[in-house]
Amino acid sequence: MGYPMAGHLSKTKDIDLFVFNRTIKTTKNWLKQYKGNYYNPNELLNIKFDGLITCLKDDAAILEILINQNLVSTLKKNSFVIDHSTTSLDLIQKISSNQEVIAKNVSFFDAPVSGGEAGAINASLSVMFGGPLKKINTIKKLMNSYASSIIHIGPNGHGQLTKMINQLCIAGIIQGLSEGIVLGKTSKLDMDKVFIAISNGAAQSWQMDNRFKTMIEDRFDFGFAVDLMIKDLKIAINHAKSNHLELEISKNVLQKYKKLSSKNMGNLDTSSLIKLFDI
Repeated sequence: MGYPMAGHLSKTKDIDLFVFNRTIKTTKNWLKQYKGNYYNPNELLNIKFDGLITCLKDDAAILEILINQNLVSTLKKNSFVIDHSTTSLDLIQKISSNQEVIAKNVSFFDAPVSGGEAGAINASLSVMFGGPLKKINTIKKLMNSYASSIIHIGPNGHGQLTKMINQLCIAGIIQGLSEGIVLGKTSKLDMDKVFIAISNGAAQSWQMDNRFKTMIEDRFDFGFAVDLMIKDLKIAINHAKSNHLELEISKNVLQKYKKLSSKNMGNLDTSSLIKLFDI
């Protein structure tokens, strides 16, 4: 995700962009393709930044980079952090209560994205973000380079809460698609005609438009992996418990994804849920 997002950002005027990836080879490949500077935490100790944008795997990765490796120390006073990762609400609290974040008056924005790898490549991501009202114009200008929809939901945490809803909705839709496609295939229907017939009606969805045909063709290499969905669904289901909610469909789909992961298919796209009918 971060690779193409940073690529679009590099084309924005009037910014001095530094990039960092925990895999140095990835950073070097990016610098061959786009305009920017290599951030080396051991060499650029005197540089202070106006803002930081992160997109990492989970809570632990964010805490490691921002706090444990002290990347937050590179920020100026009254700067900002935009985190495009999908995380728990606990992470937001840990960052917001960090003494250096408080002392520097850093504006933190939890800004998870939807749209997958294709959305990142095509600069058509949807960003749902929570955070303070200050600096919104600044961060929207930056995010406009890689997102086509940018919605400020509310205060800190509301971005991640919205992403939880997003993932719950996706999980149910993919399960429904899987069941419908399997019924059609086992009934010997012309699935191309089925797609045309139902994709313009009430069953239409982003998942249907982008995954129906590839699910039929047994293709599941599209970036957002099963293991990441497992992490996201756990976050959403755990938060629902604090609201005294039992999300039966999502819990059922989570178990199905766990089964896929246990069979070494955790790196496949989430639409691979349909493969469980073959197991």
